[in-house]
Amino acid sequence: MTGEDRSGARSGTGETSTDESSELRAKAAAALVFGSSAAVLVVEIVALRLLAPHYGLTLETSTFVIGTALAAIAAGSWGGGRAADLVPPRRLLGPLLGISGVAAAATPFMVRGAAATGDASLLLLAATLTILVPGALLSAVTPVTIKLRLTSLHETGTVVGRLSGIGTVGAIAGTVITGFVLISHVPVSGILVGLGIALVVTSAVVQVRSRRGRRDVLVAAVVGLAGIGAVAAPGGCDVETTYHCLVVETDPARATGRILMLDGVRHSYVDLEDPTYLDFEYVQTMASVIDTAFPPGASVRAYHLGGGGLTLPRYLEEVRPGTRSRVSEIDAGVVRVDTERLGQDLGDGIDVRVEDGRLAVEDLEARSLDLVVGDAFGGVSVPWHLTTVEAVGGIRRALDHDGVYVANLIDHGPLAFARAAVATTAEKFDHVVLLSDPDVLAGEDGGNLVVVASASPVDIPAATERMDERGTGWDHLTGAALRAWVGDAPVLTDDYAPVDQLLTPYGS
Repeated sequence: MTGEDRSGARSGTGETSTDESSELRAKAAAALVFGSSAAVLVVEIVALRLLAPHYGLTLETSTFVIGTALAAIAAGSWGGGRAADLVPPRRLLGPLLGISGVAAAATPFMVRGAAATGDASLLLLAATLTILVPGALLSAVTPVTIKLRLTSLHETGTVVGRLSGIGTVGAIAGTVITGFVLISHVPVSGILVGLGIALVVTSAVVQVRSRRGRRDVLVAAVVGLAGIGAVAAPGGCDVETTYHCLVVETDPARATGRILMLDGVRHSYVDLEDPTYLDFEYVQTMASVIDTAFPPGASVRAYHLGGGGLTLPRYLEEVRPGTRSRVSEIDAGVVRVDTERLGQDLGDGIDVRVEDGRLAVEDLEARSLDLVVGDAFGGVSVPWHLTTVEAVGGIRRALDHDGVYVANLIDHGPLAFARAAVATTAEKFDHVVLLSDPDVLAGEDGGNLVVVASASPVDIPAATERMDERGTGWDHLTGAALRAWVGDAPVLTDDYAPVDQLLTPYGS
């Protein structure tokens, strides 16, 4: 072998010519690698949002999407390099871009269509393919482009290193633009269909420049149909917010009742005309504790971790005039829906801030609050950093000596998360009570549980009497019975909080 091989490699029909390799100029090669690498990360991040209504924004969902995307990148890089050695690489670029564009545009249609069938296996297959196929095809662009740019073995390191670096920068750009710009301003379907169109247009440009562009009319027609299908497919969302797939449903039994759904889970119930109407049993339980923990009608200084439909802030404003409620809601889209679709006229007593609750807790002044309400669940996922002993310690510090912390827990199966959450709360509060349906407390069913904590004893008999008046039928555990129920559950910390694993049906 000579010191310089200008063919780069052999194809199935002969050696790639120098003329073919030199067709792709440096800037064009950089643009292709940058754009395709960025597109892979766009698909990956948007896939998380597309799957959230069906699997939740959990650690498991993130692990699945990231793992599948990495598998796609590995397969595409390997397969693309091998294909570039077997086929003249100039012939590969257009089809790789065009087909990946069709796949990206069809993603919403495939995932939502599979979800509509109710077949969990079909949904998992669709989710896998919609990440794997465009990810692999787009990842194959880089080795094919490198092959086209390699005209001499003496510059192998320079070409490979330069284009690999450009690909990494493209991936970073795709991540940042999607996370900070696209998700906040464009629906998921729009992002994927728009990406698909951009890839098909790029494919057409590449094909035309190599005099192979006639087939792109068919490709463009396919991606157009995929886009129409994505828009027409059952999306399952009234609003796609930064964090959730949001739906507002009208209660068929109550004309003024509205149900706020986040990622397919009933999150809040709001009566548009009567703030004192509380539909969910766990909200009735929380209200019963609050009703009896403070003098009737007296105003309180309240802080709410999680806004949702603002059910309890509105209730407190109505039954305890003069109450000041600060609400931390991380999702600006949820707040917009509260004001625009749920008719929430926020008075001076309710201060809603779009912020992460954990950061807000750290800023609360010591002994500045009478009441803290924790209800920050997002659909089927739990913000783990609000469950740790450090977060609970911040809440304890912010409460006055007779202040009360009331938090909603959701769990199922062996209730491993609920037990850990109670154990964690007990690390910072002297008096802890757990309220729930007797079947849930007995471990026979999953559902909502309400933990009540305070530095001073809480009048639980009065609270349970008020709960009975509302017809909840809930029971309570305290003292030795609660300690036995918690058992050896771990205390959650910022260093160790496997919340998603504890929430699985096999949590431990």
